[in-house]
Amino acid sequence: MEPRVIHLEPATPTKPAPGRACNGCGVCCAAEPCPLGIVLTGRRVGTCAALQWDPQRSRYLCGALEAPRRWLRWTAWLPPRVARRLVARWIGAARGCDSDLEAAPAASDPQDRRAPRPGFPG
Repeated sequence: MEPRVIHLEPATPTKPAPGRACNGCGVCCAAEPCPLGIVLTGRRVGTCAALQWDPQRSRYLCGALEAPRRWLRWTAWLPPRVARRLVARWIGAARGCDSDLEAAPAASDPQDRRAPRPGFPG
């Protein structure tokens, strides 16, 4: 199988081994949406539209879990705690990493404009 490229924030935590606790690395959701993500967004391939980066916690979050009323409008009548509990169950939160993907940093691109160039301060 040919490697796929997904783009993650530089401060993203390293992907845990399958079965270990989720740390918000975002690899699984950046690779493809979960069944709930497919239902909510209609997207079957590519990064889930509900995937959100939280710069304060340096981790990725599920938008449907963080803001269920935005993604599941019918939950407006539910207390937020109950809506989050439902979403957590549907996405398998707190069950450990279920992604067998292997994440590796991209090879450095010498043409990358963000890299310091000789004679210019980084």
